[in-house]
Parts: sequence; structure tokens; C-alpha cells
Amino acid sequence: MAIVSNIHTPTPPFAGRRWPSRLYPGDLAQTRWVRADLTADLHRLVGLPAETSENIVLCASEMFSNAVDHSLSGEDVEGRVIRTLHMPTASTLQVAIIDDGQRTDHAEFQAPQTPQHTIEEWEQAERGRGLLLIGHLADRWGTRSVLDFPFCQGLGTVTWAEFTLPEAALPEAAR
Repeated sequence: MAIVSNIHTPTPPFAGRRWPSRLYPGDLAQTRWVRADLTADLHRLVGLPAETSENIVLCASEMFSNAVDHSLSGEDVEGRVIRTLHMPTASTLQVAIIDDGQRTDHAEFQAPQTPQHTIEEWEQAERGRGLLLIGHLADRWGTRSVLDFPFCQGLGTVTWAEFTLPEAALPEAAR
């Protein structure tokens, strides 16, 4: 008799949990794979509400699109984007996108920031709502340099978003 083990059986959340990082070509066509892989990874977490999962996937796809649009990840033929997923605490999920660094067509490095516009400007804008969406859906989000040295600025940016799990998704010990 063979013993069959399903390594993808959903398990409860716990602090320090990490999923394997995923590497994608810096091409907007890869967004569907980012979404599909993240959905599959999140499915491995017991009790995660569908709405929370959908919000995480939407934010990650926005961050991926920004990395491709605004960094070397999308400019270079060999550009890459890395997606990470982990639980800093038993009740928090963090998804991050890491790009390849500063584009050569930009004179100065600028970390992503939530755009500040009037309601009328937002109504007319054709683009630029992604970070606003992330700021609305995530409990916390931000950016940082891949390496925290002044002379390494522009080598890559980590854009991350954190989501607090609803209490119903937490195991008894974490409540």
C-alpha cells in the first residue's frame, strides 16, 4: 500500500510562515501568472476569506504592473520581478514585489508614492489609481530600497502590502 501525501493541504496560519518566492519576466502579459500563482499559494492557508484573498491578489497585480511600467524590470529584455509572500505575525500576511531597479530613462530615482489629486483630477485621469487602490485595500503598505545603503539607491525597490487576517481565520491559539 502506497502512502500518498498531499503537500498542498491547507494549513493554519502561523508567525514566520513563508511561501517560496516566485520569479517572473518583466512583461505585463505575466500579470495573469502572478495572479494565478498567488491565488494558489493563498489557497494553502486555512480559513482565509475569499474577499481577503482577492484583495491581496489585486494589490499584488497592481504592484507587479507598476514594477514593469516604472523600473528596469519592464525596460530590459531580461528584466525580472520577484514576488514574495510571508506572515510576519500569525495574523498578518505580507505580499511584496521586488523590481530590477531604476530605469535609465529617468534622471533621478523616485520611490513609488500615493498620488495626491483632487476629485476632479481623479475623474479625468486615465491612469495612476493603482497605488490609491493598494492604499485603500491593504492595512499597511510601503516601499524600501532592496539594499539599504545610500550608494545602492536605485538598484531595486521592494513594494509591499500587509493584510490583517480576520479573527475567524486565526487558530484558537492566535486569537
